[in-house]
Amino acid sequence: MKKLMLVLLCLAIFTALASAQVSYTRGTGIGANSPVDKLGAHNNGGRGCAGCHAPHSGAAGAGGNAGTSTTTDTANAGNDALWGQDLGPLYGLTIKTGDNGQYSETLPTSTQFGVGNEEIRGIMMCLSCHDGNIAKGAMMQNKSYEQAQNLLPAVYGGKAIPTLLANDGTAAGNYNNDHPVGQQATLGALGIATRFTVGTCGSGATAYACLSTTDAQYLEFMSNYAAPALIPGRASFIVIPEGATSATGAYVVCTTCHTPHTMYTFSASNTAGGKVAGLTSGVFPSYFFINAPYNPGSNPAANQASSATQFCRQCHFSGAGGSNEASNIHGVTTAF
Repeated sequence: MKKLMLVLLCLAIFTALASAQVSYTRGTGIGANSPVDKLGAHNNGGRGCAGCHAPHSGAAGAGGNAGTSTTTDTANAGNDALWGQDLGPLYGLTIKTGDNGQYSETLPTSTQFGVGNEEIRGIMMCLSCHDGNIAKGAMMQNKSYEQAQNLLPAVYGGKAIPTLLANDGTAAGNYNNDHPVGQQATLGALGIATRFTVGTCGSGATAYACLSTTDAQYLEFMSNYAAPALIPGRASFIVIPEGATSATGAYVVCTTCHTPHTMYTFSASNTAGGKVAGLTSGVFPSYFFINAPYNPGSNPAANQASSATQFCRQCHFSGAGGSNEASNIHGVTTAF
């Protein structure tokens, strides 16, 4: 009987470990097996698209600010992308991100509202759900959906991964521990502006900062990973100030790295700018709405880097914490 109980206990442990890390099949142009719908957390408990995009009445139809049950923005509610969350508390707000808040961003005011304004679409719309301090979006649980659904690799443990900014378990209103975004978070500040030009990058008439480099080390990095967050075309882009002729002042927004419409996979296209690691089109593991291959559970070999590490190196390419290629270390490929 004791042996039977020990066997049953081992089986229970192995089952728990297996459920904590979901296995993927990466396809080649035909998709991949995924345990969830591509919207994942943004299915909003079954409301789906209407959880963010209200087809008739803007934020009023979505219940307004979840903290106050009111809608502050009545002038522009729903007037861009049929946005159904309340932008009102965010108009004119100054947030300070990065080390000691050195990157200050003052968001547009209500009178500066404009359809297609990238600070509104790329920062404010995100914060209208993900700010847990003054712009409390509906249905937010402040726990990663992947974690709640047991979809994360086993490398993640215990404590809930927060999804609210400015209310993530530290002091209310604290954005200092968040990645810089906005007009001071520029390619010039990062020291990589020379790799970019000003252009449309295949995105219609809108000008963005376009990756354009002959740097052999960076091209080698692209052959080992890619640069999907730096190449406009899906949801990711680097915003360039109107009228700018150089990429020095181009800046990142939330949607430089994140796509709101695909939580759990990244689809590579069979184009020069869309391929991943020189491969043909396919679907790669990703997490947290990252618009690139990003898999902390990729289990790299000794001569490989995790795709989660490589993702950051797209921008943070050089320096002490930079890429293998920029450090003249060659032959290190990517584990996806």
